[in-house]
Amino acid sequence: MRKQQVDHILGAMLESHEDVSDINITVDKPTQVETSGTLRPVSLKPPIDRLTPFQAEIFALNLLNSDRRLIKNLLTGGSCDFSYQLAGKARFRVNVFSQKGCYSVAMRQLPSRVPTVEELELPHTFYKMTEELNGIILVTGATGTGKTTSIAAFLNEINEKQSVHVITLEDPLEFVHSQKKATFNQREMGVDFDEFASGLRSALRQAPKVILVGEMRDRETVEIGLSAAETGHLVLSTLHTVDAGQTINRIVGMFEQEEERQIRFRLADMIRWVVCQRLLPKIGGGRVAAFEILGTNLRVKDLIIHGETEDKTFYDIIENGHAFGMMTFDQCIAEHYKNGLITRETAMAYASQKAVVGRAIDAIRAAKGEKTTSIEGLAIDESYDESFK
Repeated sequence: MRKQQVDHILGAMLESHEDVSDINITVDKPTQVETSGTLRPVSLKPPIDRLTPFQAEIFALNLLNSDRRLIKNLLTGGSCDFSYQLAGKARFRVNVFSQKGCYSVAMRQLPSRVPTVEELELPHTFYKMTEELNGIILVTGATGTGKTTSIAAFLNEINEKQSVHVITLEDPLEFVHSQKKATFNQREMGVDFDEFASGLRSALRQAPKVILVGEMRDRETVEIGLSAAETGHLVLSTLHTVDAGQTINRIVGMFEQEEERQIRFRLADMIRWVVCQRLLPKIGGGRVAAFEILGTNLRVKDLIIHGETEDKTFYDIIENGHAFGMMTFDQCIAEHYKNGLITRETAMAYASQKAVVGRAIDAIRAAKGEKTTSIEGLAIDESYDESFK
């Protein structure tokens, strides 16, 4: 199998379904694409009903294109990340990894242009976030929930309105920003720098106002990111956490116990926003994003410093902070249900607190004049008192 054949297969897979987001190459399965969150097999000519270990490995090696760094990462670490260009058709973020002695490939299609906040229908708070001059903004969520896309739209808003120097440190490079009002320098790990920590350390000497760090993977990167924020930079990054409370705990957990108090004080001073994302199946196909947004205020700072208790939680603060641009997942999910974007079953499945979402849905249905219970035929037993006379 040669590169031309690999490109032909990729092109056929992209054209096999509408809105293909991912391509999956796994041994003992057919070639697959993901559309609207569901994996679907792709028929090729000649047909491949079950990929063999040899076919999967040859496919992966063609994508790696004899890159020594990537091959070393794959052999020593078990996986490697890079980008791949399908000429004239698409760009991909690629992960090649080993499993049970075989190689698998996961490819995420990257949009050809940078989306805007308006196009993605992101919460209006994103416009407010672009006005921050320093500090840390974290966008969190599981893999494939659109964190990178939201950050790209955020940076595009800055690019449209502010004359500032922006440096991005990515693994791999995903969205390519054009030079508009802002000045962009985009660096790819393995090509332009070796590790996030060293790339971030170098960025401090490159006179940026905004720094994007692809992921806060370790303590050293967090430490340098905090230092960058403390010296007047606006630092954006991602974490694989499910909500705001877990995000704070994950960062604190990267440090030794004797350092916890100091790191909590530094986080309280530097964190400006924490945005958490989930993608929900949409009525009629496709997916819609749900958000939890935590902004900083005195109550939030106190909670970061002293930690959550039974009486004080991030959820409670966010729930009551709508006037300051905050929202819980449950509030966002209830709003999606109200707008007819998702079903009741989807809302309940993705809720953080099912009781809260259940009550919100009942209130929405009641306001529309719909029944909120299946219990019928209840009436007062007027003969009850007569039996005691």
